[in-house]
Amino acid sequence: MPYNKLIFDYHKKGRGCSDINITRELPNKLVSLLRKNELDLPDVSELDVVRHYTALSRKNFGVETNFYPLGSCTMKYNPKINEKIASFDAFNVHPETPNYLVQGKLGILFEMSHFLEKITGFPYFSFSPFAGAHGELTGLMIIKKYFEVKKQKRNKIIVPDSAHGTNPASAALAGFEIIQIKSNERGQIDLETLKSVLKKDVAGIMLTNPNTTGVFEEEILEISTLVHANGSLLYYDGANLNAILGVIRPSDMGFDVMHINLHKTFSTPHGGGGPGSGVVGVRDFLKDYLPAPVVVKTNDTYCFSTPKKTIGSVSHFFGNFLVVIKAYAYILSLGNKIDYVGKLAVLNSRYLKEGLKDYFIDPLADVPCLHEFVFNGLKNNPNEIRTLDVAKKLLDYGYHAPTIYFPLVFHEAMMIEPTESENVETLDEFRDSLIEVAKLAVSDPDSLKNAPLTREIKRPDEVLAARKPILTYK
Repeated sequence: MPYNKLIFDYHKKGRGCSDINITRELPNKLVSLLRKNELDLPDVSELDVVRHYTALSRKNFGVETNFYPLGSCTMKYNPKINEKIASFDAFNVHPETPNYLVQGKLGILFEMSHFLEKITGFPYFSFSPFAGAHGELTGLMIIKKYFEVKKQKRNKIIVPDSAHGTNPASAALAGFEIIQIKSNERGQIDLETLKSVLKKDVAGIMLTNPNTTGVFEEEILEISTLVHANGSLLYYDGANLNAILGVIRPSDMGFDVMHINLHKTFSTPHGGGGPGSGVVGVRDFLKDYLPAPVVVKTNDTYCFSTPKKTIGSVSHFFGNFLVVIKAYAYILSLGNKIDYVGKLAVLNSRYLKEGLKDYFIDPLADVPCLHEFVFNGLKNNPNEIRTLDVAKKLLDYGYHAPTIYFPLVFHEAMMIEPTESENVETLDEFRDSLIEVAKLAVSDPDSLKNAPLTREIKRPDEVLAARKPILTYK
């Protein structure tokens, strides 16, 4: 069955799956079928329906279908039991339900804050933000109001070129001016450059640690000292929290505010626009600025409360509660072995990088990577094969391509994050496929320049698709 048709294209009058006469007396459970006008549905056989939607499902790519080494995104497997738990009827409650009827749910949120405190070191959390970038914006709004209350005019945020991609956008949306600083030869913040931009109008710095080159900011404590000495704050982007889970806490590095991507670090399928949860944690001196409401416990009763200097509400009701449920179940299932996540993520990354170092340029060869690593093109490349060509060719091998041309620190960047979920056999197969692609770049360059050769869509004009997208089916 062709992939490029709609179910309506198979319509043949009289070929329906069933024939319900809506004028006939129906049981109460079918009363919803009593319509004045017929539904605009195609007449298709059950076999046509099954084949059509099965074919559509095969077009999807997910972590359940094959390896998904998308750098910076932590596309790891999420245990299905957590999905099952989140689907329990007990969690399907209306957000306006009175507090006394949802004490168990509020208790989970309250206890989840303590779980996250142990992991991050931050004692206070808001579960309102719907996603990572939403969490960034919330954290920056907290920083902004903190300085407004202190009557300090600080309107600039430092964002290194190794930061997560949404950082400058979030800072701009919060009303800050962006100061971008370049990384040094080790892919880390240059202290002298940092010192040169630390002025009294700087509200803070946004950091991802480890950063998007996959390396740990070795001088993070000195960075923290410099920033705090300037009266500024440190914002921790939790996009790469998976790398250090259970090993080191962001608060111990000197950070004041952070967001966590519960939807990728703690067991909710990531991608497709949601669902997400970008919970925000703060130190004690910022707790009164958290968005409303927050859950508090008085004696043995849980209830919502509004912080004294709150930035206001950032979401309808209380964020994505079911994402929190999945994260809660995930953390409970791991218990005191949660440090295995970060350790195995780093082990898998270093194993894969070591196996590919003879074929790809490693711009940070002298710096140990953590959960992900970045190559900068092919080592042996007489035919001017680009990273885009390598990524497209990987599609022919059944893999989702790694992140390419990000971070912007390297011209031909290819960022690979294997996550802790993958076994050594999968890593070996992926490594061997990339090595074969590297060899084809020399022996048969056209097979890369014309790739993918086995996919339904070959190489669209990506600029035209972005400028003039076709959003309707014809």
